[in-house]
Amino acid sequence: MNPSTTSPNTNIHVDFPNSHPNEDQNQPNTPLLHQCCDELRSFRVSLKWWTLDHSSCLGKFISYFTFIFLTILVPILAAFSLKSPSEDPISFNKLVQLPQSGLAAIGFITLSGFFRKYGLRQLLFLDGLEDDTCFVRRGYTRQLDKAFKCLAYILLPSFFIELAHKIIFFCTVKISLLHISSSVPLNSIMFVLVLASWVYRTGVFLLVCVLFRLTCELQILRFQGLHKLFEGRESESSVIFQEHIRIRKQLWVTSHRYRFFIIGCMFVVTVSQFGALLLVLASKTEKTFLNSGDLVVCSAVELSGLFLCLMEAARITHRAQGISAIATRWHMLLTCPSAALDQQCKKQQSSEADGCGETDSEFSSNVLTSFSPQEPSSFQTRQALVAYLGHNSGGITLFGFPLDRGLLHTLFAFEFSLVLWVLSKVVVLS
Repeated sequence: MNPSTTSPNTNIHVDFPNSHPNEDQNQPNTPLLHQCCDELRSFRVSLKWWTLDHSSCLGKFISYFTFIFLTILVPILAAFSLKSPSEDPISFNKLVQLPQSGLAAIGFITLSGFFRKYGLRQLLFLDGLEDDTCFVRRGYTRQLDKAFKCLAYILLPSFFIELAHKIIFFCTVKISLLHISSSVPLNSIMFVLVLASWVYRTGVFLLVCVLFRLTCELQILRFQGLHKLFEGRESESSVIFQEHIRIRKQLWVTSHRYRFFIIGCMFVVTVSQFGALLLVLASKTEKTFLNSGDLVVCSAVELSGLFLCLMEAARITHRAQGISAIATRWHMLLTCPSAALDQQCKKQQSSEADGCGETDSEFSSNVLTSFSPQEPSSFQTRQALVAYLGHNSGGITLFGFPLDRGLLHTLFAFEFSLVLWVLSKVVVLS
């Protein structure tokens, strides 16, 4: 379908505009918030509301000033001005300020580097979509449309809980600042500042997680398109090789861009969570929503954002590792026609059984290839392609280590060992 003939009342854009393929060659110098692509409207609005527009000197100044004020100054001011009536030697609400500001700083530094080196279109790999099929472009358009739904699912429930906690909290505590009269409504002012600081820091952190999830979803769609190349209709080894080269290059670029963010978040979340666990379990004070509400909300947001990144990375790495099995089956079917007939029978039985039960779409080896009676590639070429895919099956990597399900199991074992160590220390202290 030609995008120029698309109805203006259509809610879902089928194709991305590609009538001027060279208009984005100087993308890093293009103002970030003045792109003509409608699919980026929600991103432009979100970046403007979070004061992350780095397209001008004024925008950079406002962005850095807002970051310093809401991420550093407001938490410090709140920590030294709040006077809690309780005699708890450990204020659990103060424990969350450092990890929240740390995650926001990592996210802000990551976004600043992205906007300095790339444009928003280049960051989301929109410039290369004209080489993709309509299936990939439609799927990526849907992912762009619902990208912020994932952020809202995490941010909105946490915001309402945080709002309720802050209302109760500031009705209980007292604010004392030097050289400021007590007639000034300090509690109300500090309430607004602390809540705005929480929204800003949480939003910056989750925004980077959403951007990483989007890039992974695009590569998953491209792997699904690559699976279709093995179905016999376009089973040319050179076409499959070139497509895999393009996907692997973008996976390498994604890994290089986000490795600082992922490793930094893993370190901050691990240290903050286990430090808080040790202090909370060692404290004899009664835990209530008033003195521990911030800790609960912060922990939920931190773990949700980190798991969102790790699970998406594991998904795309699983797809990348499963492509060699599909290529081996494709090579076998083209080499042995009798096996292809059996495969077609299994495919028909599988399609009939789809209505009786659910299938695991993440299990790549369940993808069945079909055989069409056309001129196949040579045996040596297909064998070379299978060998290449078997030795280049990495997905998202962290300094060469694939971020797959095996690494997630290792991280879980490490974190569980830390939990047991913290519990042993608490038992000894008590």
